[in-house]
Amino acid sequence: MNINKLKMAKSLRLISTGRQRTNLLRGWEQKTIAYLVQKVPAWISSDGLTAIGLFGNLMVATSFVLGAYVNRYWLLLSLLGFAINWYGDSLDGRLAYYRNRPRKWYGFSLDVTVDWIGTLLIGTGFTIYAPGIWKYAGFFFVVLYGWEMITAQLRYKIGGQYSIDSGIFGPTEVRILIATIIIFEVFIPGSIKYLATAACVFILISNLVETRNLLKIADERDKEELRLKQEEVKNIHKENA
Repeated sequence: MNINKLKMAKSLRLISTGRQRTNLLRGWEQKTIAYLVQKVPAWISSDGLTAIGLFGNLMVATSFVLGAYVNRYWLLLSLLGFAINWYGDSLDGRLAYYRNRPRKWYGFSLDVTVDWIGTLLIGTGFTIYAPGIWKYAGFFFVVLYGWEMITAQLRYKIGGQYSIDSGIFGPTEVRILIATIIIFEVFIPGSIKYLATAACVFILISNLVETRNLLKIADERDKEELRLKQEEVKNIHKENA
């Protein structure tokens, strides 16, 4: 029992390296990831998990297409797709740290690129399923989620701490939100039009708040750099006096 606790504590420490989490479900999620990385077969690499995550997003997009042209109950396939995507996307980078084989910049670049492709797939699938002007909700979702990704990268550049979350709202919460909207659509046809629009408004508000916080951090860094520069000039003048 003590050995298992030690293994879990070590796993939690390793998977937390280089990333700050602020999302609502972070406690449960981190413990689950710490457990699962110990169980990943040796022949599955981090890149393999990234591919699995992308396949999950492809399943979500496919469920929208099947829901539009075959039967709306095919939308339930997206639930499995989101679970597969969470598994691959959440464990790929963390597995590298757990195995002590991190590729910080390669992993960062690949993760952002694949996440963006996955977002485009889901947004495209939604526009195929949604009728009329409601297709624009899918377009705005892609734009808003892209904005959130950009904010996370800017926060990394300015603050030096990488976080994939927007306040208490992270990728896992986004998956749960979209999955809930899809379940409502299956049993209450047409509800997706209004719920997807409401979700876009929610993400918009979240992005505005996080952008405001980002600008505060950027302003504070500018002031600190200016202060250091002024001190450097003063020291040069003292040395020359």
